[in-house]
Amino acid sequence: MRPSDLAREHGISTQAVRNYERDGCLPPAARTPTGYRIYTELHAAALRAFLALVAAYGHPLAGPVMTAVHADRLDEALTTLDRGHARMLRDRETLVAVRDAVGHLTSAAAAPAAPSTAADRPAPPGPLTIGDVAHRLGVTPATLRTWEVSGILTPARDRATGHRVYGPADVRDAQLAHLLRRGGYPLDRIAAVVRQIRSAGGTDELAAALDGWQKRLTDRGLAMLTAAARLGDYLSLRAVPATGLTSS
Repeated sequence: MRPSDLAREHGISTQAVRNYERDGCLPPAARTPTGYRIYTELHAAALRAFLALVAAYGHPLAGPVMTAVHADRLDEALTTLDRGHARMLRDRETLVAVRDAVGHLTSAAAAPAAPSTAADRPAPPGPLTIGDVAHRLGVTPATLRTWEVSGILTPARDRATGHRVYGPADVRDAQLAHLLRRGGYPLDRIAAVVRQIRSAGGTDELAAALDGWQKRLTDRGLAMLTAAARLGDYLSLRAVPATGLTSS
């Protein structure tokens, strides 16, 4: 097979195929006596696996997986994939938590106020620092400050120290911002959605945003299944002893 044969299947350029080989995402190509690259079904399977991994996990993860495979570090490749799955699980759990938080807000806004005493209400958790919230979300404190400047977060300040303190509502807003940023939403739109939650007003935009991210998670989950199948096919083919021309 020629580079153009591999490229045509995926609608990419022949130079892209060469670049993927150069970067270790494909195994080294064999050469003819005159120096022309010769690709085989093994290379075609590797390219299918790599591009499926890109679709499911992105280039930053797909490349290391393939290079680890080609360096015979299979456990390292699988561990890298495990991290992608763990990230997916965190996204799903965060989405559920945000939906629950929004549901509680809208229910509370619609329900008539009921009398209660302090003893009837559970004690709220203590306030968190910016470092605590950043650690929970896996972001930097600088990111939280940027969200604050954009109007997404409005933490109070400790009167004695001037440090930011985050209550449960602030943590909820930070979780929502983190989720929507992962979904590609701009800061100004996230700020508008968070304002809707705070006011417990209309939630159409919020519901659309969460439904859109749910679909993204579903699509990515299906892409992960496809990537696993393609990688499994490639690993099986790779285990077959190769014959033919000598690799460069």
